[in-house]
Amino acid sequence: MKAIFFNRIHVHHRPYLYHGIIILKVQNHHHNKNDSDEKKKKVVQRLHCCVKKYEWGRAWRDSLVAKLFCMNSESQLEEDEPYAELWMGTHVSGPSSIALEGCERVTLKSWLLQNPNVLGEKVLEKWDGDLPFLFKVLSVDKALSIQAHPDKELAKNLHKLHPNIYKDENHKPEMALAVTQFEALCGFVTLKVVLTVPEVLELVGAENVNLVLQITDEDGEEKVKPILKATFIDIMSESKERVIGVVNRLRSRLHKEMRQLTVKEQLVKRLEKQYPSDVGVIAAFFLNHVKLSPSEALFLGPNEPHAYIYGECIECMATSDNVVRAGLTSKHRDAQTLCSMLTYKQGFPEILGGVAINPYVNRYIPPFEEFEIDSCVLPQGETVLFPAVLGPSIFLVIVGEGVMNTESPKGYQITEGDVLFVATNTKISVSSTSQLHLFRTGVNTRFFQTPRA
Repeated sequence: MKAIFFNRIHVHHRPYLYHGIIILKVQNHHHNKNDSDEKKKKVVQRLHCCVKKYEWGRAWRDSLVAKLFCMNSESQLEEDEPYAELWMGTHVSGPSSIALEGCERVTLKSWLLQNPNVLGEKVLEKWDGDLPFLFKVLSVDKALSIQAHPDKELAKNLHKLHPNIYKDENHKPEMALAVTQFEALCGFVTLKVVLTVPEVLELVGAENVNLVLQITDEDGEEKVKPILKATFIDIMSESKERVIGVVNRLRSRLHKEMRQLTVKEQLVKRLEKQYPSDVGVIAAFFLNHVKLSPSEALFLGPNEPHAYIYGECIECMATSDNVVRAGLTSKHRDAQTLCSMLTYKQGFPEILGGVAINPYVNRYIPPFEEFEIDSCVLPQGETVLFPAVLGPSIFLVIVGEGVMNTESPKGYQITEGDVLFVATNTKISVSSTSQLHLFRTGVNTRFFQTPRA
């Protein structure tokens, strides 16, 4: 197995590379000098982040995750491994760490517990000294499971019943922001469209087929939902033997078709090659095929079915790793729970383009309080300001080089692969020495505008 290294750019300009603490000057009129000096050390911290190698990830040569991880950690990469996810946050399954003076490493979570003031009063009170968000980069080469994330009530129940599978009690609303062209399955299509597929008809019971055929354009969503649910359960609960036969016949039929295949049929052919004889190949007909261009985003609420197919994205979610899977995966499947938890909403999901905060920054704000994402593309020689906010942030650089400043006169060089924790109420300005692309995630701005109960 061959070890691969990426070269770090301008390492000699990085005096803090092995020293996570950055000494910064901050204004503080409410504490004595010793307190102020101590807080100066905690405004910005460089994070060492965790990588995940899943079968659906990309080989090191083509993986943004691999490149960023190598630059972030200066670790060697194994050529034969698929690099799938870079995790930035406090979740126990992939915690980030900080290098203190003397090269001592501590997890970000333990450091936050020792330095709760960096979170801000409202975040500290709401989330008990932890970050409410988990920030990721994904490099997807192969479809990853048809899945959904439980809401808070279901997450608590699943964790209590199966703590080895569902590892925390939190919900996991998430958002995917495309870095490259990005494909996903998300949400249910109109039910009548699905029944044009012969292999779906073969698996759906006659009673449910008749109910679908009786649906009219005047029927509301609440009348259609139970029929969609019953139909989807028919598919997902079929015997493995019958599914294998139906998927094989589907593959054979598509291969023999003399016409141009539809986009969905072409997708299903790809999925079948990746996951032969998998029920997820049939289930894909039920879901919308979504294609995102770079800078477009998709929000995924609790109990909504989805599967990422191909591409690279920035992802942010509530701090959780709860996933209920039922197809296109070699991991644990729980089709019964998945089918029981889904909302069964129909229609194409909303594609988010972000809101321009200034000429260089777009903000993506989901309908959940745990997180938001800023995307900043800064031309060479320009400067952008990130105003102080009332909660913590994590900055990630994926392209280029620049200088980050707080209110201290001294700047700190940043380059691709850098991940920086920024404390609450810290004004940040970034100047680019080459075109720079970075992301910031933090607590949803609307959380701070909501009056306390």
